Amino acid sequence: MIEIRTARLVLRPWRASDLEPWAAMNADPEVREHLGGPLTRAQSDDSVASFTADFAQRGYGWWAVEEQTTGDFIGFAGLDRVDEHLPFTGVEVGWRLARPAWGHGYATEAALATLTFAFESLALPDVLAITTVDNVRSQAVMRRIGMTRDPAGDFDDHRTADGAPTRNVLHRISHPRT
Repeated sequence: MIEIRTARLVLRPWRASDLEPWAAMNADPEVREHLGGPLTRAQSDDSVASFTADFAQRGYGWWAVEEQTTGDFIGFAGLDRVDEHLPFTGVEVGWRLARPAWGHGYATEAALATLTFAFESLALPDVLAITTVDNVRSQAVMRRIGMTRDPAGDFDDHRTADGAPTRNVLHRISHPRT
């Protein structure tokens, strides 16, 4: 699995020591506000196993993100195939950080490194990003990394706990050489 270093971050393979802080992040209702609510420890651990398998199979996926100076695990960032139930296809860039890591520019830094990998190493023609219409923080990151909103791709997600649809917005960025 590839490791990427930025000015302040390391995007790296997952370690056993990441499971506890990852589970704490996934149990935090504020971190999971736009993601369907908190996860159990078992669900959180299962997600890491899935991330590792996906990376091994496809050569891309979700990296663990650590802060270089401290070595602290602060979240994840990476790429994933768009879910099959969505009205479009492609590869999505994403990130999730623990609350103490919010507001430091880490999401933007990790997302930019991920886009560089997507375009330079994988030669993807474009990359997507999806979030709820209310997740203004993630939408701000999408704009900072050069993505543009594609209103034609906005959709309602009916896979919520209460069955009520959640409006989602789509952003796109094309390979800089296309």
